[in-house]
Amino acid sequence: MTEVQQAPASVHVPQVGQLAPDFELLNQYGEPVRLTDFRGRNVVVVFFPFAFSGICTGELCEIRDNIAAFEDSDATVLAISVDSKFAQRAYAEHEHFGFDLLADFWPHGAVARTYGVFDEASGMALRGTFIIDAAGIVRYVVVNPRGQARDLAAYRQALSSLAEL
Repeated sequence: MTEVQQAPASVHVPQVGQLAPDFELLNQYGEPVRLTDFRGRNVVVVFFPFAFSGICTGELCEIRDNIAAFEDSDATVLAISVDSKFAQRAYAEHEHFGFDLLADFWPHGAVARTYGVFDEASGMALRGTFIIDAAGIVRYVVVNPRGQARDLAAYRQALSSLAEL
């Protein structure tokens, strides 16, 4: 199931059925987190524009408040923005996030570019979500334009469909 709502034509967004591009970024504690280290588990990669911004906070707090839905699907949440690990840590502590916030700070937006969700004009990641199965295959994609929050119900549906695979 793919729901790409906005992505520049020249940018390659990984599609459902493709192997998810690997990456390694530092989390809010300065610890390296690598996507392939989660093989054997489902992963929900959530790109968001900036820490402490309104829609981003609403979306991530909704994930925080419904984390059981992700855990029940054996899914790890990895939230990524172009903020530094220091901003990510302050944000995670302020909002009591229990999942990793990853810093795609330098090279600026490199992972967001790899996933086709980096907005060159603003220097931030678009609201892209990729649900990746235990084998590392992309099973769900949505990229929303600036100012449009993602739908948590769609995540739940996509996660429940993983159990059927």
